[in-house]
Amino acid sequence: MPETARVNSYGHNARHHANSLDGQRGELGMSNNTLHGELGISDRLHHFTWAWFTTTMSTGGIALVLGRTPHRFDGLTVIGEIVFILDLVLFVSICTGITMRFVLFPQAFLSSLQHPTESLFVPTFFISIMNLIANTQVYGVPHCGPWLVTTSRVLFWIYAACTFLTAVGQYYFLFTGEPLTLQSMTPAWILPIFPVMLCGTLASLMGGSQPPDQALPILVAGVTFQGLGMLTATFMYGPYLARLMTSGLPNSNLRPGMFIAVGPSSFTGLALLGISSHLPRIYPSYTSISSISHPEIIADVFRIVALSVAVFLWATAFWFFSVAFVSVICGATRKDGMSFHLVWWAFVFPNVGFTIVTIDIGRALLSEGILWLSSVMTILLVVTWLFVGAAHIRAVWKKQILWPGKDEDHDQ
Repeated sequence: MPETARVNSYGHNARHHANSLDGQRGELGMSNNTLHGELGISDRLHHFTWAWFTTTMSTGGIALVLGRTPHRFDGLTVIGEIVFILDLVLFVSICTGITMRFVLFPQAFLSSLQHPTESLFVPTFFISIMNLIANTQVYGVPHCGPWLVTTSRVLFWIYAACTFLTAVGQYYFLFTGEPLTLQSMTPAWILPIFPVMLCGTLASLMGGSQPPDQALPILVAGVTFQGLGMLTATFMYGPYLARLMTSGLPNSNLRPGMFIAVGPSSFTGLALLGISSHLPRIYPSYTSISSISHPEIIADVFRIVALSVAVFLWATAFWFFSVAFVSVICGATRKDGMSFHLVWWAFVFPNVGFTIVTIDIGRALLSEGILWLSSVMTILLVVTWLFVGAAHIRAVWKKQILWPGKDEDHDQ
């Protein structure tokens, strides 16, 4: 969409939302303010969208990186635990905020699930849950009894079932709802498959603590759903690159979303490497593959294949990262600059996977140089997380978000 048309569209959307809010405020007994004045808290909560879970999605990812980074110092684990606790607090707070939105505006729930833009961010809720389970594994299981190992296993299967159903349901709504055009294609179209794909990441983290007979089904499920997610993302890459070739780069404010394309390759690489590291505990002591005369080689063969594929995918992720980075820098240096959108959190979460897979490749290759590179990436990622968090708070204060026509729920 041309820039002028986009601005006009936003202006029309803002007036539409203002008129809609006037009627709803009258029904709920709220104060009747205009867009040029101050909106009440309830009015602003009307625009508390699913995209807010990108905050917890990224914060949980930072805790995960801090728990895996190779060069550690005294207190780093404690810092990771603090970030994990902060993630828990933010998750509860955001759940409370979006629940209040749906209670005050009951029609908003169904409309948010069918909205062509906001519905794409529903998966960030499930990704946030994945982060909570993953960080519980990293920070909780080593200090708790067997009960937490069993609880994690149950949560894994519940998460896998829910996210698969969500992926089917969301794409069904997208296929049968308002038709989308190639010109509007963004990497966010990948998001509905992201949560179920991250079963591979969960499996790679949990496999080491589970008994062999329980770990094997989890690892197989991890590879299965990781393959589903990676292939679906690959199918999306074609239209995405075609959109860039035919329509150019997206609006400067939305270019951070280009980093989403980094995620599938990165998380697939780390899932395969993580899963391969647990197979020596299972084979040959626990063998479930028929016609294998020497099961002791299974783990070694899978490890070699996993490492080769991970390096292959790392290069793909690095290319998408580089394209997104150059595009964002060029967008930020334009006269109109960039204003905050919740999609800015894509600076963080996809690069969580990129950082962790770099760590795992460095460990697999016994390369101190790659490990130091991953440590530098960890520091830069934490700085980016702090920057985006500060920009998020500023945007709420400056009414750049939580405002009619400014959020993911605006009319198309």
